[in-house]
Amino acid sequence: MSQQDIQTVRTSHGKEVKVHTHLFINNEFVPGHGPLIETINPATEEVICAVHSADESDVDTAVQAAKLCYRSTYRKLAPSEKGRLLNKLADLMERDKDEIATLDALDNGKAFTIARDVDVTDSISCFRYYAGWADKIHGKTIDTTFDKMCYTRHEPLGVVGAVIPWNYPTMMAVWKFAPALAAGNTIVMKTSELTPLPLYKFAELVKEAGFPAGAVNIITGYGHTTGAFLTGHHDISKMAFTGSTLTARKIMESSAQSNIKKLQLELGGKSAQIVCADADLASAAVWASGGIFNNHGQSCNAGSRILVQEDVFDQFMALFIAEAKKIVIGDPFAEDTFQGPQISKGQFEKILNYIKIGQEEGAVLAYGGKRWGDKGYYIEPTVFTHCKNNFRIMQEEIFGPVVAISTFKTVEEAIEMANDSIYGLAGGVYTKDLDTAVTVSNELQAGTVWVNCFDVFDQSTPFGGYKQSGFGKELGKYALHEYTQVKVVKIQRQGL
Repeated sequence: MSQQDIQTVRTSHGKEVKVHTHLFINNEFVPGHGPLIETINPATEEVICAVHSADESDVDTAVQAAKLCYRSTYRKLAPSEKGRLLNKLADLMERDKDEIATLDALDNGKAFTIARDVDVTDSISCFRYYAGWADKIHGKTIDTTFDKMCYTRHEPLGVVGAVIPWNYPTMMAVWKFAPALAAGNTIVMKTSELTPLPLYKFAELVKEAGFPAGAVNIITGYGHTTGAFLTGHHDISKMAFTGSTLTARKIMESSAQSNIKKLQLELGGKSAQIVCADADLASAAVWASGGIFNNHGQSCNAGSRILVQEDVFDQFMALFIAEAKKIVIGDPFAEDTFQGPQISKGQFEKILNYIKIGQEEGAVLAYGGKRWGDKGYYIEPTVFTHCKNNFRIMQEEIFGPVVAISTFKTVEEAIEMANDSIYGLAGGVYTKDLDTAVTVSNELQAGTVWVNCFDVFDQSTPFGGYKQSGFGKELGKYALHEYTQVKVVKIQRQGL
């Protein structure tokens, strides 16, 4: 490991952490040949450090390392050995949990306690879950005719490419690393240029765990350069992408124009939370508030539209605003902080512009709506009411702490309003009536529907979207199908 790539940075609470600034290829940190990229602390607007980015030659080097490792080493490892490596990596992440969470909070702006207790903890659980699957991926024997034997094999795809977003730098990476490696693939992952630091710490642990050189490669760069080089590479068998619908269109085009890669796309959302008149309104207000304001509203599945039955609108709003007022905004490293800054100046300005648009459209600004503080990209939790379904703030993904609230008369009307969206990632319903819960859950055009809760994840539960929220599933057994291909073998039995 080259020592010249390591820098020491200091957090707001006085802790010093070492960060890597080079690319991780073939189990080594190596300089990149693309432009240096400054990564910014969104809480202070100050430069943390500058990292190397990958140009086309670096991308090819990483892909070739992954290809060689796959052919010569990784696919030949016993499934139980792959599981052992994944469990070892989980153990190392457990040991270094605080350091990974510190880098998450420093680079991304999320609260350190949430990064540690949710993001990193769930990532560790994800590796352990797929470690258990590594030796349980197998096909079936099929009776066809008496003189032939037939069986299927679930084989790895080869070299997987992955592009992850900045909102969950560690967790979104692990959601792809874990099933890909468990299924026997090697991987080249591009981090967001906004949040590369946690994944380079993770790279250290990959090597320490004993993964063969080339099994895991982590690079950084801009989407239109590094990302495009990766998605267009002919030796990538599959691209796994989490991000915007606009970028996904470009990836689909690139796949078609190169080698028709298998694709898995987890994209944007404008999830509706439906609050029925018979719901436990106090509980609904708590869950609905978390559904939009978790991670500063920077979640693809955020419940950013709330539809409230008109009979209980005033009562629900009083409870919901009370929850919003409880949110503690501040330094990500302060113990009681729930909401830190938005990720970047560009995102900060985009959100403020949407708040302006909401007011211009005629929505009622019921709470928040302004910058918080005088330093950092902080925005108050913002609540709009009396929104019409055709308002831009009801239809477009804002990706910030802004919620648009409307009313409905009947459950049928609520379902129609919820489905009036190009997105279909998630949705929720709050009710005490089982028939209503089942009816709404069945009728919502969304990949995940939560009943009397929201934003609840588990490693065994698949996650993915409908419509322009993408296709393919993360997590659970379903994710293994995304990283394998089925081969049929038929053998003519002789001498019968």
